[in-house]
Amino acid sequence: MKTLIIAEKPDMGRTIASVIEPKAANRRTYLEGERYIITWAIGHLVALAEPDQYDARYKKWTDQDLPIIPQSFKLWPNPRTKDQLKQIGELAKRCGKLVNACDAGREGQLIFHYIRQYLKLSQPTDRLWISDLTPETIRKGFDSLRSDYDYEPLTKAARARSEADWLIGMNASRAFTIRHKALLSVGRVQTPVLALLYDRHKEITAFKSDTYFVVKASFDQEGFLYSGIWQGDRLTVKEKAEALAAKTKDKPGVIADYQVAESKEYPCRLYDLTLLQREANGKHGYSAKKTLDIAQALYEKHKVISYPRTNSNYVTEENLPVMQKVLSMLQGTETYKELAGGADRSRVHKGNKAVCNPSKVEDHHAIMPTPKRASGLSQEEQNIYDMIVRRFLSHYYPPAVYKNHTVMTLVEGETFRTKAKEQLEPGWKVVQQQDAASSNRKSKRKGNDDSSGADEEELETDQPFILKPEKPVHCVKAEATEKETQPPKAFTEGTLLKAMEGAGKSMEDDELREAMRDTGLGTPATRAATIERLKYVGYIHLAGKRLDITPKGCAAIELIRGAGVELLASPEMTGRWEQRLHQISKGEASDDQFIAKVKQFATMVVDKVRQQPPAAPGTFEERTSAGSGKRGAKERSGGSRSSQSSRGTKGEGSSRTTRAASAASSATAKKTTSAAPASRTAVGSCPREGCGGTIIEGNRGYGCSSYREGCKFVIWKDQQGKSVSLTMVRSLLEKGSTSVLAFKQANGESIKGRLVLTDRNNGTVVQQSNEK
Repeated sequence: MKTLIIAEKPDMGRTIASVIEPKAANRRTYLEGERYIITWAIGHLVALAEPDQYDARYKKWTDQDLPIIPQSFKLWPNPRTKDQLKQIGELAKRCGKLVNACDAGREGQLIFHYIRQYLKLSQPTDRLWISDLTPETIRKGFDSLRSDYDYEPLTKAARARSEADWLIGMNASRAFTIRHKALLSVGRVQTPVLALLYDRHKEITAFKSDTYFVVKASFDQEGFLYSGIWQGDRLTVKEKAEALAAKTKDKPGVIADYQVAESKEYPCRLYDLTLLQREANGKHGYSAKKTLDIAQALYEKHKVISYPRTNSNYVTEENLPVMQKVLSMLQGTETYKELAGGADRSRVHKGNKAVCNPSKVEDHHAIMPTPKRASGLSQEEQNIYDMIVRRFLSHYYPPAVYKNHTVMTLVEGETFRTKAKEQLEPGWKVVQQQDAASSNRKSKRKGNDDSSGADEEELETDQPFILKPEKPVHCVKAEATEKETQPPKAFTEGTLLKAMEGAGKSMEDDELREAMRDTGLGTPATRAATIERLKYVGYIHLAGKRLDITPKGCAAIELIRGAGVELLASPEMTGRWEQRLHQISKGEASDDQFIAKVKQFATMVVDKVRQQPPAAPGTFEERTSAGSGKRGAKERSGGSRSSQSSRGTKGEGSSRTTRAASAASSATAKKTTSAAPASRTAVGSCPREGCGGTIIEGNRGYGCSSYREGCKFVIWKDQQGKSVSLTMVRSLLEKGSTSVLAFKQANGESIKGRLVLTDRNNGTVVQQSNEK
């Protein structure tokens, strides 16, 4: 009998087939060769059942039904992909063995085993565990298949995570929604992340600015000019600062102290997903989700990078030969041949712990280019690919070498400090793209003028910094500048990702701090979905690059903390969970005991919320109208698709608000608000195969009317810096692309291109340059 291979997505299945069964016949939903049948899931074909699928009474949200604690968890097929699930079941009947070829990680393990459990597949199973989709890696992976039973602890951890998130999300969301008569979404990861934004918001609003003055002087020594900042207690009186400037201007001075030290700056770590998302947000303004989508396309569609959903910045010894092949490939490209040609192969070896550190690689190594030459990339795909390639190449170059100068200049008894960083050897920094507007001489600000009073300038230069400490100087200019202390900066997606990654590092509990050291809030694969969910439920919104919490988001955190279940809003719970889940995945802890404790916690949350006074009348109407406008009204009136959006995501902690949310929120809306739903314009037929729904206009996008039945198709209005109009979305639905548009790049230049619908099942839209 043949072996059935189940990949996670169609592209992955077809890629695997092209390597192990190149002559396989294409049957649309599977490929069949002499030895193997290769088919695929489409994300989560099966998920945990919603409460009303246990009992119809749960369709109505009532307090007396809480907590909802299933004796055993039921699985339920995604109605939109049930045909593919049925196909897998039919194919399995013809096969005597299975291969789990889903993503090599906890969530990929869950996708496969939910399918296997639901279909009652009993065949012996092997596990394919690979980190990229190059032919060589696929062949090597099939040569070293292991029994899926070896991964049983990981499977248990994946199930435990899924069930625990269900218990907390379902019960906490229903409890708070019922008590406060407004749809409130609560989750293990999303709520602590919202708390980060809330606490930063409070710091900013409570901040009181202070005025102070900085005296900066310019000095001349035999034609060499440099500047320094006056050293002393903070100057808060303008007259005193101006008097000090007048006292030192046009006066002779001496160098009281001059220290020089050499330093080396080594290449930055190879990318994991979160670091890539952070830097792409800062450099290109891409959201975390957009960067993930682009990286996934580079991995699955183009096969030019390794698996992107990784939390590692290192590689193993097995990856080193592949890295050398990648370098050879890059030497043959027009774009990178010069940089790759200057690379020193001897710098990347098993002794270089900045690159090769097997102890810090778990499921997947760092993101790297593959030996396949890139072609046909969109501008945005090229931008992300370029970042990955340059980070890769940087490790084949020596460190940058600097001479650091610290000068204390004395004028009329007043001391001025100068800090200068002189580049002696650029080293790996030649790999970085240089900003055309940058000059050889620039000032780099240290600190952020916060309330601590730090106000230093460091001169970075690749020109010689030459001072003779024994010779006099002349103060040619001195002036006082008014400054104000600045509040903490609002989060951007990039800085929020960093905060999520580092959450828990300040915990006093050593074991918890260690448990979260390599995890933080969420996982690299799910952090983007968490941020998008907070936007979607109206808790936060994007203002330029800044993420602002809405009044609804503030109210949610205040109510959660006020109920006495502040653990829900703290990284501590995630830390404890991740600690235990890691132990379960290693076979060192019981998943049954873990779930039993989660059930106890869910019951405690419900009891605490029952005792909480209901939110004051007007809390959500007034606050929401001030912050999130029509979107808040839409959520209160039952227009949110939050329940189904969480089902298809490989989410860890995203609240599992159910399909009943719409009915429940409609019921509470009648009691709490007279706001009408946003008007909806019919745009066209849903292009998802077999759907039959209608695409309608919402506040933030164009989605399918069959969302309650599970259709996840949506085209967001904000695409690649463009606002998608009705005309544009109709063109995307009918023709698959828009007409030619002008897109503004990060450097300010415009390029011609189109928006192209690349996924007719989910609504993914990418920008393609107009090469003609």
